[in-house]
Amino acid sequence: MEYLSKQKYDEIAAELHHLIGEVYPKVREDLAEASAQGDRSDNAGYREARRIQGKTISRIRFLQKVLENSRVINPDALPKDRVSLLSRVEFTNLTTNARMSFEIVSPHEMDLEAGKISLKSPIGAALMGKKVGETVEVRVPSGTLRLRIDSITQ
Repeated sequence: MEYLSKQKYDEIAAELHHLIGEVYPKVREDLAEASAQGDRSDNAGYREARRIQGKTISRIRFLQKVLENSRVINPDALPKDRVSLLSRVEFTNLTTNARMSFEIVSPHEMDLEAGKISLKSPIGAALMGKKVGETVEVRVPSGTLRLRIDSITQ
């Protein structure tokens, strides 16, 4: 079971609707046109249309599974005093004194450029359930980090 924000759930549902309602019918048309051009064994257009059809079907199935196995998380039901899903956490790397801020999200919502890290990442997993003022040690590929939680907001 995965938990998603309402915004991400809606984005995935919209992409799925677009793929099923607009993209896939066009892919089927292109495949039919390429198939009508004769010998399939020597038809690059047909092979390309089949490849695109396979990718589209694969994406549709993936998105259907994500939605089927996901629930929208109610932010009001989350603890305010501990790091949890959808928490924005400000913390200090005690080795370098660098301050950082990330929102803890599901793996489907991870976007480092937007300041969103997965709760399954080493840092996200180490921060989960911790309170302001606590220090955690996190093993990352470059070594071990010591992080102090400075603030938590929802």
